[in-house]
Amino acid sequence: MIENIYKHIDQYAIAHPDQIAYDEMGVTHTYGELKAYSDSLAAFLDEQKITEKAPIMVFGGHQFEMVAAFLAAVKSGHAYAPVDKDSTNDRIENILEIGQPAAVIALDELPMAISSVPVFEGQALKDAFTAGKSYELTHPVLGDDNYYIIFTSGTTGKPKGVQISHANALSYINWMLGPDFDLHDGQNILTQTPFSFDVSVMSWAGALLTGGVMQALPKEVADDFKQLFAALPAMNLDRWVSTPSFANVALLSPDFNAENYPNLKTFLFCGEVLTSATSKKLRERFPEAKIYNTYGPTEATVAVSALKITDEVLAKYDKLPIGYMKEDMKATIMDKEGNVLPSDEPGELVLSGPAVSKGYLNNPEKTAAAFLEVDGQPGYKTGDLCFEDADGLLHYKGRMDFQIKLHGFRIELEDVAQHLTQSQWVEQAAAVPRYDKNGDIKQMLAIIVPKENDFEKPMDLTNAIRTDLKDSIMPYMMPTRFVYREQMPLTQNGKIDLKGLIAEVNGNA
Repeated sequence: MIENIYKHIDQYAIAHPDQIAYDEMGVTHTYGELKAYSDSLAAFLDEQKITEKAPIMVFGGHQFEMVAAFLAAVKSGHAYAPVDKDSTNDRIENILEIGQPAAVIALDELPMAISSVPVFEGQALKDAFTAGKSYELTHPVLGDDNYYIIFTSGTTGKPKGVQISHANALSYINWMLGPDFDLHDGQNILTQTPFSFDVSVMSWAGALLTGGVMQALPKEVADDFKQLFAALPAMNLDRWVSTPSFANVALLSPDFNAENYPNLKTFLFCGEVLTSATSKKLRERFPEAKIYNTYGPTEATVAVSALKITDEVLAKYDKLPIGYMKEDMKATIMDKEGNVLPSDEPGELVLSGPAVSKGYLNNPEKTAAAFLEVDGQPGYKTGDLCFEDADGLLHYKGRMDFQIKLHGFRIELEDVAQHLTQSQWVEQAAAVPRYDKNGDIKQMLAIIVPKENDFEKPMDLTNAIRTDLKDSIMPYMMPTRFVYREQMPLTQNGKIDLKGLIAEVNGNA
């Protein structure tokens, strides 16, 4: 049982200073360096007399110093707010305005000038990391203090800063380190998602709290297939952590299989829907590996439910369940009036327990709208439409804000997309509404990345997909138009950008 995140990492560093902690494309750093860098930077931060307890924005990509900066921040009593180096100026300005950070640590060059708070960057920052100063933990982040702040994507409107306390983080971490996920000491763990996406906690916590190695995959490598397919086998991965979308990218290479990745025995997914199609491919390529589907909003600390995807699960469910709740958390299914619904009846999933955030940073209005108390425990209204079966297994039916009504029928866009991926001709799919000038939905489009095929015309491919699906999808759920493209737009976090597709289709991109 972990009681303190940074102390646990420090203790391992003292005992095993030469053990590799971080490997970015062959450039390695040890646990000893991680402690030395974070201690020295924490001492530097104390000397700057910045606002106590205020968060520190950490701007960068996948470099080792990002993780060292996170630890330095919490050791010196500040939550860290990771901001990806590919963020737009608008996003950075919004985070500065909303987050009111004490300072900015810039490990990559900022795309804009910041004068509202101190900025630590360049040679001065390098010197602060390597000054070799020791550090005594006199005022670190503890208990209900914020440990990190993740800013949501803010596709529509300004991003919200989700406050995750040290206690919140421990609720998730101790579950992840427990028997449910087959995590062993000293593993090589894929670190591909940006640190501004909380799925990255699965990578850094899984590695650094078990003496493992964070195998970092920079975005510029991940985005280039040639570089990606050369880099992945060299990582000697034991454990895969990503969204399902990134696994689908890896599966484009026929060499992504157990023969070429002999140590890859665990796949851990979160962040978006894991389809049975993706799971079946992984079962075929990696028959001995364990596949875990996990679910959780950022507001409830990374993930709260999980299910091991076996051949039996794949045979039983067309649409994969999102798992059983972890022991210290409770799932309640409610209707719009807040009444608790019985088993098998869909409604909004409300989560409660010690992993639930205290709310959005400096945003009492949105906090009040989304957070509540459930039986004396902090609760969060997820906006996800779910039902819980008689065995306590949770099933996800889509986002409530991705529901549409077309020709009198209520349709889940994500449900349609999942049906589309069951076709033998479909690699990836999204269902997108098109609105008329009055704002009413006039048709539903299928946006599809097709598999390789020999059809002469797009219409022939469309007819083949329709034929594939005629017995599995209700007629009213069949899109009226099919649009084909080579790849899907992804969000910064590697998910299919459904909101972006909706804006694109409706001329608002």
